[in-house]
Amino acid sequence: MTATSEKLTSLDVPTDFPWWRGAAIYQIYPRSFCDSNGDGIGDLLGITARLDHVARLGVDAVWISPFFTSPMKDFGYDVADYCDVDPIFGTLADFDALIARAHELGIKVTIDQVFAHTSDQHAWFVESRKDRTNPKADWYVWADPKPDGSPPSNWQSVFGGPAWTWDARRRQYYLHNFLSSQPQINAHNAEVQDALLAAMRFWLERGVDGFRLDALNFLMHDLDMRDNPPAPNDGRRKTRPFDFQLKLYNQSHPDILNFIKRVRAVCNEYGAVFTVAEVGGDIAETEMKAFTAGEDHLNSAYGFDFLYADALTPQFVAEAVAKWPDEPGMGWPSWAFENHDAPRALSRWSAPEHREAFGRMKAMLFASLRGNIIVYQGEELGLTQVDIPFERLQDPEAIANWPLTLSRDGARTPMPWHAQADEGGFTTGLPWLPLGEENLSYAVDSQEGDPASLLNLTTKL
Repeated sequence: MTATSEKLTSLDVPTDFPWWRGAAIYQIYPRSFCDSNGDGIGDLLGITARLDHVARLGVDAVWISPFFTSPMKDFGYDVADYCDVDPIFGTLADFDALIARAHELGIKVTIDQVFAHTSDQHAWFVESRKDRTNPKADWYVWADPKPDGSPPSNWQSVFGGPAWTWDARRRQYYLHNFLSSQPQINAHNAEVQDALLAAMRFWLERGVDGFRLDALNFLMHDLDMRDNPPAPNDGRRKTRPFDFQLKLYNQSHPDILNFIKRVRAVCNEYGAVFTVAEVGGDIAETEMKAFTAGEDHLNSAYGFDFLYADALTPQFVAEAVAKWPDEPGMGWPSWAFENHDAPRALSRWSAPEHREAFGRMKAMLFASLRGNIIVYQGEELGLTQVDIPFERLQDPEAIANWPLTLSRDGARTPMPWHAQADEGGFTTGLPWLPLGEENLSYAVDSQEGDPASLLNLTTKL
């Protein structure tokens, strides 16, 4: 029996056992998975063409990072239309074909929902910034300046600098917790919530099986716009103004829980739909548990326990797992060692001479954790962080903070499919990021036929 046919029969499980509980989920970063048209950027048709690889791994689902209409200033996390596909990735018909092929292979499909902010090119924001009286005037977070003209509060952006930008049209500041081109949604507004839930329904109607909710704890702000207090000196390195504050008022509002209940209610209308929250920050554990408590909140949450850890030690693993005991009412955790925002784990945790052995140990540990595991594309191959020269950097955070960051680009490099093919078989053109010579040697075709390869071990696990 082939791995693919085993995957197809694995759907015959008891109907009272949710498919996602204990699932292995494979994260696909569309720009870097597979390019079908030679423009150097991965696309939906490329994903569909390579789903057999995902099926052979034996995962239960894929999580596809944003492919929505976007000016790509933050590579898809600045959404200009929640209900369409950006032309660089293809069309809605291409997405429908992807869903159909994935389901044919027994793979569930989950997608990102980026609700805390949109692109400044979204039609909602274009209308909102026109004046203070239009129908969407209150769909984003606007505020008057202080008497001296300075921003309404001291809140800082994750990407550096104030979280407020002046807009001369309204003679007000608008809030952005990330790039200035990512204005903050006013999710306190019931009409905004309705519009976001309608976007979820759009994708559920197309057959989506679940959602990852991006930066969910940034969804709502303090309505009084109180200043954040300074963070205590805890010994951690601070490289951004954002790091010098306790983020009490620009995120983590208690009313987020009420919106989460609305999300769960919509998902329940469509049956067994999986929801997982991305939660980072100073009180991540508390929020993750609140977001997943009981049967009327989200199914799972994953934080940054492992994603930015400098070392993997027994004590660190034990402490992370102990936060999620098997107790009544306790939420269900999801774990990730790598993703599109964090440096590759093998580059963080292991010296080059030990990486082969360490990679095998890491894979076995990962598969043994109680919870869901989210495998980032290329992790099954043992890909390492690529050193991207400044002139080829794409990531706005990396460019702004160079050279004080390993850069997100170094973990977003294209998948190597064929060791001897030009650009690793990822594209017939110039890839949007270099693959890296070391990673070419870990290509899929060079590992498939080797019973001792990390790829084959990961498949067995």
